[in-house]
Order: sequence, then C-alpha cells, then structure tokens
Amino acid sequence: MTEKHLEKEWIHGLIAIIASLLLLAAAPKRHIFRGAADFVGELLRYPEYPAVAAEQTARRISFWFSEKSALQDRLDILEEENVRLRLAWSVGSTRRLQDELDRFYGYGRVTLREPLSWWSEVRINRGTMDGVFSGTPVLHNGYLAGRVSSSEDGYSWVELLTSSSLMVPVVIEETRDLGVVAGDGEGGVWLLYVPEGRSLAEGMEVKTAMVSEALPPGIPVGKLSAESRKTSGAYLEWKVIPGADLSKLYALQVLGGTPGENAPPGKTGRSALP
Repeated sequence: MTEKHLEKEWIHGLIAIIASLLLLAAAPKRHIFRGAADFVGELLRYPEYPAVAAEQTARRISFWFSEKSALQDRLDILEEENVRLRLAWSVGSTRRLQDELDRFYGYGRVTLREPLSWWSEVRINRGTMDGVFSGTPVLHNGYLAGRVSSSEDGYSWVELLTSSSLMVPVVIEETRDLGVVAGDGEGGVWLLYVPEGRSLAEGMEVKTAMVSEALPPGIPVGKLSAESRKTSGAYLEWKVIPGADLSKLYALQVLGGTPGENAPPGKTGRSALP
C-alpha cells in the first residue's frame, strides 16, 4: 500500500512538472490565451445582459423611491413650517391692527358679528366709559352705518342700516324730498314713503334729515340706485346704495353724543331711530 501511494505521488509530481514546462513553453504565445479569454467573455456578455439591465433598473427604481420618500418628508416639514409661520404672521398682524385701531380716538373696533344677525348688528369695544350711549350715530368711511342700540361700560351694540327694525329719516339732497330709510334684513337698504310723481333719479344723494336731536342732519347715507318698486297706496320704494361697506366692517367711527331720555348712562335698550 505504501509503495503504491508513493508511486501515485511521483506520477502527480511528474504531471505537474510537465504541465509547468508546457505553460512555460507557451508563455511567448500568451496572446492566444488572451484572445480565447476575450472571446469567451464576449459570448458570456449576451446571456448576462438581461440580468445586468434588470439589476441596474432595480437600482434606479430603488433610488427613485428612496429619493422621492426623502423629498416628500422634506416637503411635509416645509409645509408644517409654512403653516406655523402663517399663523404667527396672522396673529401678529391681527394684534398690530387691533392696536392701531384702538389708537384712533372716536373709533370702535368690531369685536363680534354673529352669522345669524350678520345684517342686523355688530358689537364694538367702546361703551359708556368712552362716552358712547344708546342712540349715538355710527359711521363707516364717512357714511352712516347705523346707530348704537345698547351700551355697557366696555362695549356697545350697533344696529346696522340693513336691519329691518331700524328706520332713519332722510332727505334727498337734490329735491329735498323726505323719506325713511330701512333695511330688509338681507343686506338691502330701501327708501320708503316717497310719493309717486316725485322727480327722483339714479345717483341722487341721500342724507339724514333734521327730525330729532338724536340724529344730526346732513350725515351722508348713500345714493339712489335705478331700482324701484311700487307699494300699496301711492308710494314708491327706491333701493339705496349705502356709502358704508356694511359687508366688511372692522372699525366704526362713533360720533359723540349724550344719552337720550330712554337710554341713560349704564342702561341698555334697543329702539329704532325716531
């Protein structure tokens, strides 16, 4: 057994020596082996191409999804920051606007306007402590917007021209015809009790009439529109375009006044203009 094992080792060694001599002899012609290796590589390139393309495509898709996820996370962060910045800016702007409005003497800032009574009344941050009492006229942009219907120490309620319960005696500036302005509760203002046959026309100015001391005469109310309607009797109703922007009220000018007989200081009560 030992002799046979030794013979195999000698045979293996001899074969290795012969292979080494053959490779050494072929070394000057190694370009033949290189060409053969290149040929084999070229042949293997075609079967490998689908796998390589699939790998590259999968890598691109994975990178695209990861990049999109990172961008989406960044976008969410930026949107949250934008919302916070907008909120902070809005709060700061609101406070600055409130401070600016509060500095104007004779002006009241609108602090409440309920949706169900949008065209009827608003609340302002001026009251009896500021010399505001029931019956005081209130202006917006120099035009009559309504009058104070009730007043407390630190706030008052203002009944608007568009309220159906407020009636204001007025005069047409061009013709000196008298009438009454009242709202319809839905944003419209109408001139009432004008006899038919009067020479009224679109664009004529409507101002408060000299009827009582509670309402100074000559306060601009608005202008007549082209719309009119006939009522029972011999009267026409003309739609009035108010000079005050009653849909957007932020601050109202409160004219100085004194409490009337039905509204002493500290008392409240809502009533129409006489």
